[in-house]
Amino acid sequence: MELKVYTLLGRAGCGKGTQAKLLTEKFGLIYIGSGDLLRKRVKQNDFTGQKTGQTMKTGALVPTSLIFMLWIDRLEKIKQGDLAELKGIIFDGSPRKLIEEELLEEALGWYEWDRNYKAILIDISRQEAFDRLTKRRQCAQCGQLIPYIGAYKTLEKCDKCGGELLVRQDDTPEAINLRLDLFEKEVAPVIEHFAKKGTLVKINGEQPIEDVQREILSKIA
Repeated sequence: MELKVYTLLGRAGCGKGTQAKLLTEKFGLIYIGSGDLLRKRVKQNDFTGQKTGQTMKTGALVPTSLIFMLWIDRLEKIKQGDLAELKGIIFDGSPRKLIEEELLEEALGWYEWDRNYKAILIDISRQEAFDRLTKRRQCAQCGQLIPYIGAYKTLEKCDKCGGELLVRQDDTPEAINLRLDLFEKEVAPVIEHFAKKGTLVKINGEQPIEDVQREILSKIA
């Protein structure tokens, strides 16, 4: 099987993380979540870690230089691994700016993984995104994000580990609106870039999780 590289795009709350993990499990892809990388970086508690944490709480974007450094570090570790077992890579939540897309394409070219690089857009409206984000929760124990969709709405404990479910600190209405504004300003040109190249796969994100996954699989098969 030829190595595949996907990036998942869409407004915050569209279910990128959920679909990325489902695709990771189905195809044995390596998952790279920018949010996860940043939250891990925050734990170092140095200047950059502290400022990253403060920035994320406001909903603003961290510098491209920081996120790119984290990508390169992760890609280099993958390259040093067992390449015979590598089936593909999936990025969750990146790139967020056109310059980041240009840098990511360049990095994938450097590592010789740019041949089958596509973007999957999980499309939901701004209002749908706001409604989902103000009501989603995260497990305090294992960190699993619980979307406000279908049966997940009624969960009282984490269905994975039984941990307590809490609203994320960065899911305030102010921070959410800032993230949605940034999507219109910064991510929309990235989506247009993929569309012009013919490497954009558009998915209706306002469906149950299972239906979103089925549509993705039907379009990337």
